Amino acid sequence: MAHLLGAESLHLEYPTRTVFDSVTLGLAEGDRVGVVGRNGDGKSTLLQLLAGRIEPDSGRVTRRRGVTVGMLDQRDELPSQLTVGHAIVGDRDEHLWAGDPRVRDVLAGLVSDIRWEATIGELSGGQRRRVALAALLVHDHDILFLDEPTNHLDLEGVAWLAQHLKGRWSPASGALVVVTHDRWFLDEVSTTTWEVHDGIVEPFEGGYAAYVLQRVERDRMSSLAETKRQNLMRKELAWLRRGAPARTSKPKFRMDAAATLIADEPPPRDTVELTTLATSRLGKDVVDLIDVSVSYPPKTVLRDVEWRIAPGERTGILGVNGAGKSTLLGLVAGTVKPDSGTVKRGKTVRIATLTQQLAELDDVQDERVSAVVAGKRTTYLAGGKEVTPGQLLERLGFSNAQLSTPVKDLSGGQKRRLQLLLILLDEPNVLILDEPTNDLDTDMLAAMEDLLDSWPGTLLVVSHDRYLLERVTDQQYAVLDGRLRHLPGGVDEYLRLRRAESAAGPAPSGAAGTAAVAAGSATTPSAPALSGAALRAAEKELSALDRRLAKVGDQVAAKHEQLARHDQSDYVGLGRLTEELRTLEGEIADLETRWLELSEQLEG
Repeated sequence: MAHLLGAESLHLEYPTRTVFDSVTLGLAEGDRVGVVGRNGDGKSTLLQLLAGRIEPDSGRVTRRRGVTVGMLDQRDELPSQLTVGHAIVGDRDEHLWAGDPRVRDVLAGLVSDIRWEATIGELSGGQRRRVALAALLVHDHDILFLDEPTNHLDLEGVAWLAQHLKGRWSPASGALVVVTHDRWFLDEVSTTTWEVHDGIVEPFEGGYAAYVLQRVERDRMSSLAETKRQNLMRKELAWLRRGAPARTSKPKFRMDAAATLIADEPPPRDTVELTTLATSRLGKDVVDLIDVSVSYPPKTVLRDVEWRIAPGERTGILGVNGAGKSTLLGLVAGTVKPDSGTVKRGKTVRIATLTQQLAELDDVQDERVSAVVAGKRTTYLAGGKEVTPGQLLERLGFSNAQLSTPVKDLSGGQKRRLQLLLILLDEPNVLILDEPTNDLDTDMLAAMEDLLDSWPGTLLVVSHDRYLLERVTDQQYAVLDGRLRHLPGGVDEYLRLRRAESAAGPAPSGAAGTAAVAAGSATTPSAPALSGAALRAAEKELSALDRRLAKVGDQVAAKHEQLARHDQSDYVGLGRLTEELRTLEGEIADLETRWLELSEQLEG
């Protein structure tokens, strides 16, 4: 493969520390590189060095003649007076950019909901970020450097970006270097991983899953005193191997080596044990939403929602921004009142919410970390063992020196971790996580997931981080068109439903609509509408399906309770109950498929 860019003996030093010391790297045609490392170790600085944004103290970066470089960094550089259209396509004639299928794909994937004539100054931070990414992707660069491109993208946006980048070049053309904490995205787009640590850049073959394996091997053979981090990464690898088979099918993942490493590693969570503990702490009843509707005139946000949350349930909630996810969690937490329907809470329920605002730290900004934690509890039960708050802080990446640091001087990621710890020390039995991955690097995300694995309460998670959702939750629901829908197929099923919804919906009114009209794109014919007797029969069957789905849903909840109460030493009985549960869940999947087919016919 042809050489594109080379970095030779890069050295960069700040007054307080050396960022890089004699780093040598290269990029060739077809390279797809994911960059990982702890916050503050120099990932963004590395991209700026390679892109020519900053100069090293010594060493050099060279590029092949004619190679063009594009970079998305974390700064907001778009002038406020520019319109969205001008920021993305500049002065190009409309027939040129609107007739380019790649430009139309970018507009539809990133800015379809943003007015083409709006100025940059009118946009939110997330919208400005998406416009900046679109402005980069519509151009034809040989090398792309992307610093946290998934920030402010929802699940669909992240999935679209991964697909776009994979299809952007042929396998032997162009190069991509991306810094992101989104581990699913890393695994999708990267074929090489660079780990930035201790002033060096260490390369690993493969995406995130392969990197985890090789890093465990490296730590195991080096005989360094990093036993805790090594065990954590083995646990991460065990989940990758058992819980997400698609990841381990990537080339060169060396399955035999992985199987040997995790042979004695237990599953990340003992589901039966956690359910039993949760039942003993919560009782049978957690929160039941029965025929609940909420409206913010003129819009109905949620309609006729029925959700019976079980003890120990670990659920991820999916949906586009504005779909009603926050309203749904507000109903559970008691901060939102329904317009109709009933919300029932168990007598022993204690709900805590990890919000994005860090409100728990507002009153302790001048206190030291150790004092804040000491004021809560002296011990905490994690993984069946009593640990001190200091030990929990260590598990979440705090060093001894940081224990004496005032809260106000912590980084964003450190504040996020401290916020989670303070909430857990209050020992709630229902925990709601609202976008918990903000400001956390991949190591700290793994540490947080490890802590949540041993937490026995009911866990509800809203996140655009697909890896986290699949890692810490056992099932997913989606808020679609004001209704709560179970997703037996997980995130993949949600993305499929959203694609079908988008294909059947009206043409976009934002930038993507402008491109579609200018290009003269044809609309997709909808399914033929039913009429007469066929319409009445379909409506009758749909009503019957709704009743059957509700009934089978109750049977699934009851089966979960049976499993929780059953004698844990009766493996035969547990196996029988588990098989009955799988049968019921399979029936739900079939009913939901038929329900979707009928709904599409009736809408047509």
